[in-house]
Amino acid sequence: MKNDNNKTVAMEHFLRWSEEAKTRFPNLIVCAGSIRNVKVKVEPHILESKTLKESIMARTRQNYKAEMLKDDSTVRAYRDLYWSLGIDPTKTRPSGEALLRRVLHRNEIPTISNVVDAYNLASLETIIPLSGFDQDLIVPPLEIRFSNGKDEFKGIGMDKPGKLTDKVLLVADGKQILCIYPYRDADTTKITEKTRNVLIVGYGAPAINKTQLVAAVEKALAYIEKMAGGRKGTVNVFQSNQQL
Repeated sequence: MKNDNNKTVAMEHFLRWSEEAKTRFPNLIVCAGSIRNVKVKVEPHILESKTLKESIMARTRQNYKAEMLKDDSTVRAYRDLYWSLGIDPTKTRPSGEALLRRVLHRNEIPTISNVVDAYNLASLETIIPLSGFDQDLIVPPLEIRFSNGKDEFKGIGMDKPGKLTDKVLLVADGKQILCIYPYRDADTTKITEKTRNVLIVGYGAPAINKTQLVAAVEKALAYIEKMAGGRKGTVNVFQSNQQL
């Protein structure tokens, strides 16, 4: 993968885990894939995106019932992860479940841009939390680590940075925090109309397997390609105790 200086970063060095994160979650998996030369559009959306969105939402309402979500294995896996991180998943929903619940309650999913909407649709379908970053604003390598009590973070929609409490699991690069794992992305690396190259990250939970994560990221890249053009790359898989 390449950063904003066009420096190629070998994939075995693209993402790493802190010793504490590896010890706490020895089998956690993360997937990352990129797509280059996209054309981000905020409004109006192209017809294909509207049609795809309506089709996926209709299929979702056929396949799921809100009252049964607590028994779904994927929903359960991320709820268990949240509890283990000290997050109440009934108050702060995992992003995939949150999108799913919106649709099942007959609400529209947020319309942000063709690229963001594309990976949100993939998250809705798979219930896998996904992040999308402007890849040219990222400084590899990425690291999954716990906050140290001094970290500050400004998420999308926040007016100003806030200090993180100790032991928050997060994803950071060489200069900034990219995401609070696995539910809130940073404002500084969000996708805008200026974005040309996108990094998609799929976040695992202990009970989520490699196949599920790869499928979710590949689906996100395919939807972005359909809605925003570009050329997608391969999906790379990282496990906390080794690269797969």
